Amino acid sequence: MASDWDILQEKLKLRFDGEMDVDAILFTIGLQELAKPYRKYKKDEKLEIMHIAICTLLEPYGFYEFVGKDEEDWPHWQLKENLPFLDAKQQNKFIIDSIIDYFKREEYI
Repeated sequence: MASDWDILQEKLKLRFDGEMDVDAILFTIGLQELAKPYRKYKKDEKLEIMHIAICTLLEPYGFYEFVGKDEEDWPHWQLKENLPFLDAKQQNKFIIDSIIDYFKREEYI
């Protein structure tokens, strides 16, 4: 039986016509949450978009709280609780689990 991660990756592969790594998925979530028409973004904006994804993913766990949007309609969060120390493998699993939870909330998987 395929895992939720495998199912999600297959759906995204079909939707975006290619394999997507975790960073690509984070960027996609960030764009979705930014809710602006697609355009080319500068490198620093791409990092901000990935930050939007991370905050969105970690908000349900109580690490961030949404505080609103700025004058350019970019969302902002406040850190509520520091993340515990996790090694690289644990960080990756936590991010993957939070991505799966996000897409389940969106009823994508």
